[in-house]
Amino acid sequence: MSKERARRRAERLAVQEKQKAARARKVARRQRRRAVLRRLTPRTRNAGRLHRRSRSERIGIVLLPLAAAAAVWLFVPELGLRIVLTTLLVLSAPALVVVILGRKAG
Repeated sequence: MSKERARRRAERLAVQEKQKAARARKVARRQRRRAVLRRLTPRTRNAGRLHRRSRSERIGIVLLPLAAAAAVWLFVPELGLRIVLTTLLVLSAPALVVVILGRKAG
């Protein structure tokens, strides 16, 4: 009877060792993958930072083009010219923001 228990215990321990080794390989693989990803991702000073401009700058970026578009639609009588000027305003607004306020790196 004790030989049978010893044999079953040895089998149980062998299975546990296999499981432990598989778990260790899985953890090592995960750590290697994370290390590679850490090396590949660029490191910037403000990674993930959404608010690069002050509140007043953001309000100006939104309100000034809206005011210009409203002025175009109020004071330009021809519909085709209104559409062209509004499109030009929408397309040039990002470039004007960068030129006027500068590109903030952080």
